[in-house]
Amino acid sequence: MPTTPSPPESRSAVRTLLRLWPYVRPVRARLSTAAFIAILASCIGLVIPLVLKWMVDGPIADRDPAGVWLGALYLLLLGLAEALLFGFRRWLVARPLSHVEAEMRADLYRHLQRLPVAFHDRWPSGQLLSRATTDLMLLRMFLAFPLTFLLVNGVTILVGVIIMLIQDWTLGLVVLVPAVPVLITCVVFEKRYSGAARRAQDQVGDLTTVVEESVLGIRIIKGFGRHRSQAVAFRKLSGDLRGTELHKARLLATILGVIVTLPELAIGAALVLGAVRVADGSLSAGTLVAFLSTALALRWPVDSIGFLLAMSQEAATATERYFEVMDAEPESSPAGPRSAATAGSRARPRDGEGGLVFHSVGFRYPDAPAGSAPVLHGIDLHIRPGESLALVGATGSGKTTLTALVPRLHEVTEGRITLDGTDIRAMSREELRARVAVAFEEPTLFSATVGENVLMGGGTGEEDLARALAVAQADFAHALPRGTDTQVGEQGLSLSGGQRQRLALARAVVGRPDFLVLDDPLSALDVHTEAAVEAALRRVLADTTALIVAHRPSTVLLADRVALLSGGRITAVGTHHELLRGSPEYAHLMAGAPAGGQEVQR
Repeated sequence: MPTTPSPPESRSAVRTLLRLWPYVRPVRARLSTAAFIAILASCIGLVIPLVLKWMVDGPIADRDPAGVWLGALYLLLLGLAEALLFGFRRWLVARPLSHVEAEMRADLYRHLQRLPVAFHDRWPSGQLLSRATTDLMLLRMFLAFPLTFLLVNGVTILVGVIIMLIQDWTLGLVVLVPAVPVLITCVVFEKRYSGAARRAQDQVGDLTTVVEESVLGIRIIKGFGRHRSQAVAFRKLSGDLRGTELHKARLLATILGVIVTLPELAIGAALVLGAVRVADGSLSAGTLVAFLSTALALRWPVDSIGFLLAMSQEAATATERYFEVMDAEPESSPAGPRSAATAGSRARPRDGEGGLVFHSVGFRYPDAPAGSAPVLHGIDLHIRPGESLALVGATGSGKTTLTALVPRLHEVTEGRITLDGTDIRAMSREELRARVAVAFEEPTLFSATVGENVLMGGGTGEEDLARALAVAQADFAHALPRGTDTQVGEQGLSLSGGQRQRLALARAVVGRPDFLVLDDPLSALDVHTEAAVEAALRRVLADTTALIVAHRPSTVLLADRVALLSGGRITAVGTHHELLRGSPEYAHLMAGAPAGGQEVQR
């Protein structure tokens, strides 16, 4: 199962979490106020032992019922104040932290849209989904609770220790004995838990990928009876995740055992020593009660150290995983700024080369092994304005890769491509993709209506939608239960393959683009539908510059000329009949026989 590489274990959790500051900065006033309120509430809790001391040494010792009732009222008011302040703190942080999570998720989604196709080819979708959901939820929980209470509990412990030392420094030193072993345990725990947290969150991403693939590929799984093997794969990943979570639980249990047991022993020792001193008269009963009440009030701040450290490490890991995606380089910007007038107008041909031109174009995938041959090299091709060119080649010859270079789904690594004389890298992507429409071999539809799917390609309303559906022979859309307002479902799986392909073709032509790139757009159609679509396409292609990947003679005949791609090079260009006579390889391809000697490439 592919996963993203994990970073080195040695990293600073604090330095990692500081990267959240740009998102936290707009709500820092509320978070600071909430932290101050929580500190105030905790300090109020530490006043309660002092009231108890006053009650024991005063009204109780003097047998004064009125004083006891007054002390009880003080305790009630302090308890209510503490509870109300903690509730107010929670209210303060709920809305801003939900906003922080939403902003981070929106930024991640926007960035994913801007990342190159090569990035999405490398990353499993489940890893990206887990970063957008589980990891951001962990970050919101960290900002809401551990971030505040690491500070609050630290201040509470410091103030509580000072109060105990003031009350009786001997007993205070007894209680402080476990501090050193607890600190050492926390340091060791932090290092070990960090690696386990990273491993668990990566495994969640792997598990998400398997679930997503199983749902999207349910027809394949059922059709080939592979549900058992998929269940075995799922159980293995689930078992790995369970093992990692149990390892995390053991680590957490270890630190909790240390930071709960040692302070309890110290409090027990202080109780025995204090009782002896009360008995011999060197310590008042009220002071002992106040001391022990303060020590017990510090139990939760001390006991929560392990829990807060664990959540902080998980938040640091989530931050790290989030910024692994955000740090990925987006698609490069145009070489230079273009004015609004230029961007909104049609580019004029330069150098006498209108249409679509490939100038010595070469391409190598970013993750290709060093020294391997490029997928494409030395591609020189000129598709004149208004001309249609069919691209033919054996499977794996690089046809799809070549078509992906035109809308800059991949960037050329050698040479350049021009539209009407303008280098496509000098154009904004918005302008380029407004002028170039693409229909891919695998038609992808979204969970939206038929009309929304088609109009993603451009167009302004019902008239453009009707025209595009007519060109693609997709009139079946009007017969759906709600016409073009019918939801097609995830991936459009409620439709047949031919219907999905026709809607994808309609999406390509709806915006009346200057340039069309069609990757085998008719492969899923029956003979009669194909003929009808071809007849309609000829009218569209008469006014459009088009590059069409073709595998069948009927599709080739749509084009004015044909280019043969072999071994990553253009080896022949001419009309269909010229290549049939002059190129044995082309004749083999059109006859349905594979051409020999082809180097299989991506």
